[in-house]
This record gives sequence, structure tokens and C-alpha cells, in this order.
Amino acid sequence: MSSKVTGNAVIGQSGGPTCVINQSLVGAIIEAKKHPEIQKFYGALHGVKGILNENFIDLGAQDTAALEKVANTPSAALGSVRKKPTEEECKKIVEIFKKNNIRYFFYIGGNDSAETADIINQLALKSGYDLTSFHIPKTIDNDLLVTDHCPGYGSAAKFVAMAIMGDNLDNGAIPGIKVNVIMGRHAGFLTAASALGRQHENDGPHLIYVPEIPFSKEKFIQDVKDVYNRLGRCQIAVSEGISDGKGNPIFQSGVKDAHGNVQLSGSGGLGDMLIELIKQNIHGKLRARADTFGYLQRCFPCIVSESDAEEARRVGEFAVKSAVESDLKDGSVAIKTTGLFITPLHSVAKNTRGMPRDYMNEEGNNVTEKFLAYARPLVGKLPEIGKLKI
Repeated sequence: MSSKVTGNAVIGQSGGPTCVINQSLVGAIIEAKKHPEIQKFYGALHGVKGILNENFIDLGAQDTAALEKVANTPSAALGSVRKKPTEEECKKIVEIFKKNNIRYFFYIGGNDSAETADIINQLALKSGYDLTSFHIPKTIDNDLLVTDHCPGYGSAAKFVAMAIMGDNLDNGAIPGIKVNVIMGRHAGFLTAASALGRQHENDGPHLIYVPEIPFSKEKFIQDVKDVYNRLGRCQIAVSEGISDGKGNPIFQSGVKDAHGNVQLSGSGGLGDMLIELIKQNIHGKLRARADTFGYLQRCFPCIVSESDAEEARRVGEFAVKSAVESDLKDGSVAIKTTGLFITPLHSVAKNTRGMPRDYMNEEGNNVTEKFLAYARPLVGKLPEIGKLKI
């Protein structure tokens, strides 16, 4: 039997928005109404920034029909933030929680958000304040530790697969060399999803490169030559975070965010660099172009994985239910094929995981059937592509 105190709760959203992050938010709001231990449920506008400014809205007063529309809308309804609070700011947050009798803190985000929640929770407990902090997982990169997959990934992966399908049709109609740069700082899950749209022999992407495997410019050029000589065209999917054998990014802008992450492909620089490399080393009149998907992958309306949306709703509900009904003082919701469970905050905070090596082929330029079997259920059905008999 839980012995949790009665008080107020606050929830925030942090990091990059996704197509299904609001499902988690609405799941948490509706679940909170079932528990008398939560008296008022506040939403912090723009995450910890909103908490520091006491910029709250009353989520309990929101109309249920309106909430359902929000749940099916991409982006972050409360507004997001990239801020990493200092220790002094975390201490201030604890004082604000005390002032507003906030006993439950829910933070939707990735590993950096889990770390923030963990720090705040530890400071509260150290000061003798009874606080329960739960992290609700979200990231299109699919790189959180412990969990099998992350809410947000399936929908972003579906966008990538469909965008690559369309680009492959374009590349087949007017052949050339095409590079598509896809999000993924340290993990290649999203770039690997580009392979899901292949339906016919010789469909692209013909080459796939991810951060987990060292990138060789010489091997890249040879790979492109081999495909181009065979097919007369080549479509390439590459993660923004590809690095050399020493772990140095192939391209970086030098700009850093609040968490110290260097901006990689936001400028389109990586795609331009790879196209220039191709032009310098593959002679002849080449039609060579690059696109950087950038933020388009995160919040594209109408391209949503049904299973992704359903799981995102359930993790929000499960976080609130577990926080109130268990004796845990902290936790992060994790997903396994057998269902949901709670893992300690510290097990998810700060660090990330990459794709398993056996999800890529030995040459390091394509996915394996094992990856496809893993990703297909997360993405769901894709459009069927028709072809004339020629």
C-alpha cells in the first residue's frame, strides 16, 4: 500500500518536440484526475524555464475534448526548452515546489531531461522535502538506455521512410547521386529507418551510414562508385553524426546548445561537403544533390505511427499511476515487448545508447534484416508503390 502524501503536481516538456509527445502529456493529465493524492495538476510552460519563473497553467481545468485534439497534434503543447539548469537553479526549483506544495514532478524528454529530474529529486530529498519525480521518455533518436524503443521514434522513422520513398522515385525518374542527411548525433536508428520503404529491386537508399560505424571518405567514394556504375544512380542516407575512426564528427558547425551538444547538420554543411567530395572523385557530368531533413522529421502532421501514438499515451498514464500508487520516489518509464516497467532515474539520465552492431551489415553501409524486423512494427504500414512493366 502506497503511503504517498497529498499535494500538487507539475509536468513539463523538454528537448526536441515530436509527433506524439502530447499523447504522453494528455495521458498524464487524464490519469492524474483519477488520483485524489494529486490535488492540482500544473503545466510548466517551457519546462524548467517555466518552473523557475512560476509560469504555470492549470491542466485540470482543461476541457477533455480539447485535450484529445492536443493529443493528436504534433509539437510540445506546453512549449519546450533546451535549458540545463545550474545547481543553484535546481535548488531554487525545489524551493518553488515547496512554496506551491508540489509533491509530484513529471518531466517528458530524453536523457538530458532525465538527468535534470534526477538532480532536482536528489536535492529535494536531501533537503528533507517529500518529492516524487518521474521521467516520461521521449526522443526520435531512439537512444535512451534500458528501454527497447522510445515514444516519438516510430513516427519520425515513418516520416523518414516515406520521405526516402518519395526521393527514391524522384531519383529513379531523373537519375543522379542524391545524399539525404538525417538526424542522429550518436545513434543511427532514424537513418536506418530509411531502408523500410524499399519495395522493389534496386530501390534506394542504396547506401546507409550511421554514427556507430567509423566513416571513411575513401570507402564512401568507392561505395558510391560501385552503386553508380551498376545502376546509373545512387541514393544515400547518412546520419548527421557520422564520425571518423577517432570519433571526430565528419562535419560540425562549432555552435553548442545548453547541454554542450555541438550543432552538426543544421546548416546543411555535411550534405554539401559530401556532394563536393563526390564531385571531386567521381568524374563526368553528374547530377549530384543533397538535402538535410533537419526539423522536418519531428513534427510532420498526418505521418504518425499508430503504435507510437498508443505507447506515448500509455507511458504518460503509467508514469502518473506509478508515481502515486508505488512507494518509489523516482523513476523513468521503460518499454519492453512484454509491457511497461519503471527503471531508476539514474539508469536513464545523461548517457545514451547506439544501434546494436548486428543491425548493420559487415561493410557498414546498409542495414540487416534484424534491424528491419525490429523497426517495422514500430513504424507500421507504408504506402504501396506501383511500377510499370518495362
